Amino acid sequence: MQSLTLICHSPSLPVKENMAKTALFFFSFSLIISSIFSRTLPPSSATNVLDVTSSLQKTLDVFTVDSQATKSLENQETSFSSSSSLLSLKLHSRVGLRKASDIDYKALTLARLGRDSARVNSLQTRLDLAVHGISKADLKPMETQLDVEAMEGPVISGTSQGSGEYFSRVGIGRPPSQVYMVLDSGSDVNWVQCAPCSDCYQQADPIFQPASSSSFSRLTCEAQQCKSLDVSECRNNTCLYQVSYGDGSYTVGDFVTETITFGDSAAVNNIAIGCGHNNEGLFVGAAGLIGLGGGPLSFPSQIKAKSFSYCLVDRDSDASSTLDFDSVVPADAVTAPLLQNPKLDTFYYMDLTGISVAGELLPVPPSNFKLADNGEGGVIIDSGTAVTRLPTETYNALRDAFVKGTKNLPSTNGVALFDTCFALGSRKSVEVPTVSFHFSNGKDLSLPAKNYLIPVDSTGTFCFAFAPTSSSLSIIGNVQQQGTRVSFDIAHSLIAFSSNKC
Repeated sequence: MQSLTLICHSPSLPVKENMAKTALFFFSFSLIISSIFSRTLPPSSATNVLDVTSSLQKTLDVFTVDSQATKSLENQETSFSSSSSLLSLKLHSRVGLRKASDIDYKALTLARLGRDSARVNSLQTRLDLAVHGISKADLKPMETQLDVEAMEGPVISGTSQGSGEYFSRVGIGRPPSQVYMVLDSGSDVNWVQCAPCSDCYQQADPIFQPASSSSFSRLTCEAQQCKSLDVSECRNNTCLYQVSYGDGSYTVGDFVTETITFGDSAAVNNIAIGCGHNNEGLFVGAAGLIGLGGGPLSFPSQIKAKSFSYCLVDRDSDASSTLDFDSVVPADAVTAPLLQNPKLDTFYYMDLTGISVAGELLPVPPSNFKLADNGEGGVIIDSGTAVTRLPTETYNALRDAFVKGTKNLPSTNGVALFDTCFALGSRKSVEVPTVSFHFSNGKDLSLPAKNYLIPVDSTGTFCFAFAPTSSSLSIIGNVQQQGTRVSFDIAHSLIAFSSNKC
């Protein structure tokens, strides 16, 4: 809270002058108190317009994606040494690769939300393990660990299409084998399915053949990369890895170094990556995963990137964007401090201090968003979580403020984890209160209406795309990030948001 300084006047001053100064003091004091406990945005920022017709059309288009989309995407691989980035990969949503196979958009939504809940539970599990001091020595041996919830968040690249994941196409090995990889800011360990397969799931590309790569090299048990793993084992002086996921999925194999290739010419040598011979779970489609987390084994850490950025296109669209490394943060970006959890370096925390609806700050204490010294609480931003989660008290205040500003809209029953929904099938567009994030450096980020009021079917049901959690951890999901370039300025401990920079 801002400090207040009281000035005392000598009693020798004339009474009228004292009275005037006293009145002025209390008037100024009231203004200061008002500015501390409430903040109002400019009137022009109080509401947003949602294009209902356009949003509903996308729920139909998702089932009619051009069957040639995958072939064209394979020819749009990656680029190197652009004017703004040293390394740049094409970024695609799942629907850009394969047409959704669900019977309708509501079924697609329910499948996404089910997997999203598993994702959130897994992130929380990993944080709980880190915060409560469970070490590698406490974990069970690899042979008995496969069915145990462990250290990583799940790869939600499920058997149902359109799960909201984002992919890039990279080359593994030398000569490079081109494959699609899931991009995940909530994971560190990179891995790819490898032959020979003890148990491999179906993927869009051929399984990687280590024997065909001249740059394939197994890591020894004494290698620092092996020691950095959460779960590892030593056999014949070679390092074995395991990454387990909260939904029971896992990948197990050799921990190796390989060459990762971007486009026709850009290559990065000696990247530590899991060569998975035994992989099971909801991984169908992608060949593996590129970890974008903050830990030492993540891809940005291994290439010593000072920054990286991505723009998540609408997950119901076949459009593409880019994942850029060492790119310059746009000058007009909204920045916020990037924080690190001393208990877990994977997640990216941002210093959020408040949320407003229609220009009015929610009546919740800033401590609801604070990362505690013991590693609990705080607000992370995650590319793999779809719907933003907020502690129940904060969510209830946000929902109630939004409902207050939408009394003119017809409400309807909730859907899955969404408890605030509207029947907008008869409307072409609607005006809704603006939802904004407020950061410790005084910067504000206002969200487009389509990033928090989303269709859940094709008949006009729209729901408020936030959800409560009993945890103290808040997660900003990819629905709220869509259409915005999110930059992680690691060198300067900043996160930046740039609208329409995809």
